[in-house]
Amino acid sequence: MTNKDIVKRLYNNYTKTHLGKIIFALFFSILVAGSTSATAWLLDPAIEKIFINKDQGLILIIPLLIIIAFSTKGVSLYIAKVLMIKTSEEVKKSIQINMLSSFIKADTETIEDKHTGKYISNLNFDVNQITAMLSNAILNLFKDGLTLIGLLFVMFFQNWRLSLIAIIMIPIATFTAKKLGKRIGKVATEAQEKSGDLNKYLVDLFKNHKIIKIFQREEYENERSEKFVNELKEKSIKILTVFIRSTPIMEILTGIMIAILIFYSGKMIMNEQLSINNFFSFLAAMMLAYQPVKSLATVNIAFGQGLSAARRIIPIIDQKNKISNNIDANELRVTDATIQIKDLSFSYKSNNKNIVLKNINMHIAGKKMTALVGHSGSGKSTLLNLIPRVYEAETGEILIDNQKIKDVNLNSLRKEISIVDQNTTLFDDTVFNNIKYAKPSASDDEIYRAAKISMSSDFIEKLEHKYETYIGENGVKLSGGEKQRLSIARALLKDSKIILLDEATSSLDSETEEKIQKAISELTKNKTTVVIAHRLSTILNSENIYVIDKGIVNASGNHEELMKNSMLYKNFYDRQIKSN
Repeated sequence: MTNKDIVKRLYNNYTKTHLGKIIFALFFSILVAGSTSATAWLLDPAIEKIFINKDQGLILIIPLLIIIAFSTKGVSLYIAKVLMIKTSEEVKKSIQINMLSSFIKADTETIEDKHTGKYISNLNFDVNQITAMLSNAILNLFKDGLTLIGLLFVMFFQNWRLSLIAIIMIPIATFTAKKLGKRIGKVATEAQEKSGDLNKYLVDLFKNHKIIKIFQREEYENERSEKFVNELKEKSIKILTVFIRSTPIMEILTGIMIAILIFYSGKMIMNEQLSINNFFSFLAAMMLAYQPVKSLATVNIAFGQGLSAARRIIPIIDQKNKISNNIDANELRVTDATIQIKDLSFSYKSNNKNIVLKNINMHIAGKKMTALVGHSGSGKSTLLNLIPRVYEAETGEILIDNQKIKDVNLNSLRKEISIVDQNTTLFDDTVFNNIKYAKPSASDDEIYRAAKISMSSDFIEKLEHKYETYIGENGVKLSGGEKQRLSIARALLKDSKIILLDEATSSLDSETEEKIQKAISELTKNKTTVVIAHRLSTILNSENIYVIDKGIVNASGNHEELMKNSMLYKNFYDRQIKSN
């Protein structure tokens, strides 16, 4: 994507709707330019009429006009900046909303392919670069560009020969800015990477804080944190150093220009080719032009940073999902909720060489419980996630009541499926809202009933604020069993026809498990249930059992059949007996 394409995209998608504010900012920039130029021009009559001709009539008028010029400049500059700040923040909001929407709608595999910290850096660091480009660079382009034009007009009006000498500085400054702009774009990309690394580390630090304490790795983590912060500091220093490289160049150029002009104008005054009042007005205009020229020299750098950031952000917003929502497709019609899996294969995008599931064929009876057993890493959880299309299989198909899940409306498919995962996911919200998340339209009574059936009400009533208790990030204030029960309450509230249980009782002690098994029995009553089973009670209650080994179906049947025909299952079962 070229810079032209990026500018066009930013304008059409984000800036165009705020064109009114930008035009107003341009109008006030014209006032800034006009008032600045007027200040320089007023020195001509001030010196001639007041200091040379000693005109008493203008001794109050000209100072008053100078006050008006500076006041106009100050007020106009304030209004222009406020308008551009509002515009840039609105654009920032729109970009961040689009990015967050893209994150929310993205395929799970896409989100898992990149660390959370990197996305946070994109959302903050990069978007702020674009905001700076809009609020500072564009305003400076308007304000300083117009001011420079106005001051050049005053300079040429006073003396065109001196003006030709002075404007040599402009192409030199432009060339310098172009060179620095290329350099800063590269450094800004490196800084974004380091910002992402720091955010990534920060997320890991909070997530694994307890582990750091247990393994006494505080000093090691202090060293790592210093490394990440130091790397970002070095890149930030590079950006700022490159950014201010124009300052000494501009200062030297200005000094040379002033020296040449004083020498040349001195000769002209001595030869009576230039009057004192014209010289001072010209000199004032030239000195005032120094700031716009310096500012315009850095505009290209700011644009380079902003465009570099946009180049990283736009692909995130434009991310095409592999899993289609099929909004216009027919809705899934569920009767028995019988699931058929035919010749299904899958491998993760991040590792295409590692086939997780290969040629899977299954028949999962409707309104019955089917168990999946096998070693850790055999592909059981992946298979479960393929049913609600959290992931998409490369080949093969899954059918529910003879309807291909790829061909039906995705919302209607997921509406009929609930998952209770071994890695329970909860929000940093109240107990009540965490249960309600499964069904926003649920009444209070429905939520209390789900909590009661899942045995959650036992511990909820003991919490300080009961259902209004905030449970912390991912339920950190609750025990593993309590979190699991909330997850079951959420699934109960949804009341879907297909239940997927991924080692749902793995976090529970024996006493709690007994209660939960009753809740699961209620949850799965007359429901198609697929369960990854490690518990004997679950295995024995299953209508059918599939033994998964290294991504393939090794054997299937009921308990008695598998004990006779599958050595792998028998070994698995025997280990369960010993562990119990």
